[in-house]
Amino acid sequence: MTDVPDLTKNQQAVLGCLEKATGAMTAYDILDGVRAQGIRAPVQVYRALERLMELSIVHRIESMNAFVACAHGHEGADHDHGHSGTVAFAICDDCGHVSEIPVPKAAKTLGALAGDSGFVTERAVVELRGHCQACTHS
Repeated sequence: MTDVPDLTKNQQAVLGCLEKATGAMTAYDILDGVRAQGIRAPVQVYRALERLMELSIVHRIESMNAFVACAHGHEGADHDHGHSGTVAFAICDDCGHVSEIPVPKAAKTLGALAGDSGFVTERAVVELRGHCQACTHS
């Protein structure tokens, strides 16, 4: 498990669980994965996830109501890994694999388009659905 200095024991457990996962996990999947570490209640998982998302080291996959560890690593809190608040996820409809794609130029374009209609964008999450390379070739 990656050690991030200012994380609580619960946050470290949740992050470690997500880092070991092969795909996105729901909060209840995470809870099942961290019970042995003393986390017993869903609220403990949700609080940990909230902080990890604030630090941008965990992302929520909106359409799946699930979570993934940031694919760009983290050298401590408030790391900057190039997605400037906008992240794209390629989600395989066959196997459920999720790939994180940095899209810094898309953030600017999406923000400008929203601004043209008077909308102020605070963050954007782009989710692409389809088939991963492994499933396409199998």
